[in-house]
Amino acid sequence: MSGETRKQAADAIVAVLPDRTDDLLRLQILAQDAAPTVTVIGKYNHGKSRLLNELIGQDRFAVADRRETVSLSDSQHDGVRWLDAPGLDADVGTEDDRHAARAAWLEADLRLFVHSAREGELDANERTFFARLCEDDSRTQRRTFFVLSQVDQLPDESELQHVRDALHAQLRDVPLHVTSSARNRKGIDDGKQLLLQKSGIPALRATLREALGGVAQARRHERALHLRDIHHELSLLSTERAASLDALRERQQRERRHFDASLEAVIGKVSATIEALLNDLGEDHASVPDSAKDVYGITAGKLERNRMQNAYSRACMEIDAVLIGHGVTALPQEQQVASNSLNSVMVAVMGISVKLRRDLRRIFCEPTGRQRMQQDFTRYFELSADRRKLAAQIDETQRSLAQSTDASLALRAFGLDV
Repeated sequence: MSGETRKQAADAIVAVLPDRTDDLLRLQILAQDAAPTVTVIGKYNHGKSRLLNELIGQDRFAVADRRETVSLSDSQHDGVRWLDAPGLDADVGTEDDRHAARAAWLEADLRLFVHSAREGELDANERTFFARLCEDDSRTQRRTFFVLSQVDQLPDESELQHVRDALHAQLRDVPLHVTSSARNRKGIDDGKQLLLQKSGIPALRATLREALGGVAQARRHERALHLRDIHHELSLLSTERAASLDALRERQQRERRHFDASLEAVIGKVSATIEALLNDLGEDHASVPDSAKDVYGITAGKLERNRMQNAYSRACMEIDAVLIGHGVTALPQEQQVASNSLNSVMVAVMGISVKLRRDLRRIFCEPTGRQRMQQDFTRYFELSADRRKLAAQIDETQRSLAQSTDASLALRAFGLDV
C-alpha cells in the first residue's frame, strides 16, 4: 500500500475522528518500517545534542552555549536514526514547539529524557511531561529512559547524591542513567577506561542496544493498539449514528402517520357536517343572483349563502387548527407573495372564491375532493419548516453515517485485521 494511499485513508478517518490525528500520523510512520528512532527530549542547554554525539561516537549534532537546535535534526548511525529536537522550553505554539512534540510523540521509538544535574529536581512542566511519556510507554510499549546529564558540573559526589535523592523522591522507581558527556570525551581522548566508565555513556549505550532489540515487537504492538482503538471508536460512532438515523426516520414516519390520521379525521368530520347542511337546504336559492332592489334587503339567497359561508368558514377553521397543531403555519418561503394575506396554506389549497352548493359538494362530499384536500394539505405539511428541518437532520445523519462507514473501510489501508 503506497504512502499516498495511507495518507488519503488517514484524512478520511481524521474527518470523522479529529482527536486521532496524532495516532494516524504515527501509524503512517510505523507503516514505513524505517530504522528505529532514538529521540532526546529535554529543556534547552541540558546537554541533549552533546549526549547524542557521545552515544554515536561522532560529532553529528551542533553543540553551542546559545540556543542551537530550533528544528528537527537527525543522523543515521549503525542502523539507528538519532533525533535531536528543540527543547521543552520552546515557546508554546511556535514551530519549535511543534518540532519538539513531533519528535517526542510521532517519531520516537526510544526516548531519552535528559535533565541537567546542575538544575536539581524537576520543575512542574518537566514532571508533567515525563509522566505523560511514562503513561504512553505503558500503553504503546515504547520506552523512555531518564538521563541525568552534566553531572561533572556538580562540585562533588555529595551534591550529586543530594540531586539523586531529590529526583528519586519525584520519580519513585524510575531508574536514573547518570552521565557526563565531558568525562566520556576526555576518557576517549586520554585513553582512560575508568573515566569512560564513570561517564555513564557506555552503560547507557548498552541499555539502548538492549532496548533497540525490542523495537520491532513494540511497533507491532503499538500498530495493533492504534488500529484496534480507532476501529472500536469508529464502530461505536457508526452504531450511534445508525441508531440516531433510525430514531429520526421513526420520528418522521410517526409524525406523518399522526398528521395523516388527524387530517383525515377533521376532513371527515367537516365533510359530514357540510353534507348534512346541503341535504337540509332544499331549493337552491343561493345560485339565484340578487336583483338591484335586493341590495339592501334580506333574501332567501342571501340567507342561504350566509349559512353556507359560515359552515365553510367553520370547516376551514377546524382544518387550519389541525394544520397549525402540526406546524403548518404558512406557505414555504419560495411560494410566498407580496400580499401577506395570501401566504396562507388554506388559501393555497381552498382558494379565495365564494363557495356555492356545487363547490361545497365537489370539495367535501365527493371522494375525489376529500382526497385532493388530503393530498394538498399533506404536501404543505412536508414543506413546513419543522419537516424540512427534520429531513435535513436525516440527510446530515445519513452523510455522517456514510462518512464513518467509509472511515472504517479506510483502516484497511493500514492493514487492519480485527
